[in-house]
Amino acid sequence: MGGVFIRPIAGVEGEIRVPGDKSISHRAALMGGMAFGETHVTNFLLGQDCLSTLRCLKQLGVVWERQGTEVWIRGKGMEAWQEPTNVLDAGNSGTTFRLMLGVLAGSPFSVTLSGDDSLRSRPMRRVTGPLKQMGASILGRSGGNMAPITMMGGQLQGQSFHTEVASAQVKSAILLAGLRANGETSVQEPSLSRDHTERMLRGFGVEVDSAETFVKVRGGARLTGQKVFVPGDISSAAFFLVLGSLMRQGEIILPDVGINPTRTGIIDVLQAMGADIELLESSELCGEPRATLRVRPSQLKGVELGGDMIPRLIDEIPILAVAASLAEGETVIRDAAELRVKETDRIQRVAQGLNALGAKIEELPDGMRIQGQPALRGGEASSFGDHRLAMAWAIVGMLSKEGVSVEDMSAADVSYPNFIDVIKKVVL
Repeated sequence: MGGVFIRPIAGVEGEIRVPGDKSISHRAALMGGMAFGETHVTNFLLGQDCLSTLRCLKQLGVVWERQGTEVWIRGKGMEAWQEPTNVLDAGNSGTTFRLMLGVLAGSPFSVTLSGDDSLRSRPMRRVTGPLKQMGASILGRSGGNMAPITMMGGQLQGQSFHTEVASAQVKSAILLAGLRANGETSVQEPSLSRDHTERMLRGFGVEVDSAETFVKVRGGARLTGQKVFVPGDISSAAFFLVLGSLMRQGEIILPDVGINPTRTGIIDVLQAMGADIELLESSELCGEPRATLRVRPSQLKGVELGGDMIPRLIDEIPILAVAASLAEGETVIRDAAELRVKETDRIQRVAQGLNALGAKIEELPDGMRIQGQPALRGGEASSFGDHRLAMAWAIVGMLSKEGVSVEDMSAADVSYPNFIDVIKKVVL
């Protein structure tokens, strides 16, 4: 197969400052573009997904400049946005695509959004359906379910929605559309999805009513430019939490990682499995809690998880499956059917990939059953262009007997540029 070969290592020791949170970086750029006045974003994630959001904003006439991980967005309100002269290309970013649909639903012009092959195969009806109910005119493949999707501006009317699945992208698209709708727009979820949009809207001066799994906004809100410091991405930190837990020696320190309660399922589950993870120096900045994490070697045990826990760690399940493959006993993951419509069918790809590397995983319709092994052999695995699979296979390589050759390791650049180079700095 070929690819980047990741060799086994004996231990890790040192500090890793993970890149800025992907979800928060997307939202900071979007809201900066919607706001009046300058928004200064520090520690912006330079992954391809977030850069896609910035490029789309530029096509809409939003002025911004970037120096390293700092971005200055000079917003003039959405009334100043211009009809793009070309298709908005979201690349591989489902977040860019779905949130842009919400933001643009009430625009007085037409716009077409598309993306790469993977994005064009992902379903969009859970977003386009509610937006149509609010009054947006949407055309696309499969009845508006697949990109490319063309949206024609119109006056939106606030609505109340009960979503079938807890999804931050769906909720956020509806709320962002609601800011330009007449009346009130509300979303009731079956369980709480990540709440970065609600927190950031408040930071930009928008009144947001929320209680447990319910959230509501009113049309006509005005956003004011802000200073936003993006915490480290816990989804990126998760790879090092698993690596540090399963190493034979050493410890890893991860400073300034976001610990939003809607995102810390990976910490809770790993600790329930027996991981030695400590939260140090906790604080809150720009409405988002953060802490320094310390992880040391431990013996992990299998667990069962599902229900409300899944939205709190949906993106971390690939690397959690790696941890479960090397834990003592059985791990069962359920209620995670959402994984089948990510960058890849992650249930299928994780099961197939780990089984090929020596694990014992049974694929379930909404998750997987994993029998822990004392060690994984290693071998060859493909990321299939999925950044989280690329990084998960790299971690397996370091923990395996023979190493792993990862095909398309560059997919990791979507959320963690230079991932392999970063790890090399802490290898013993």
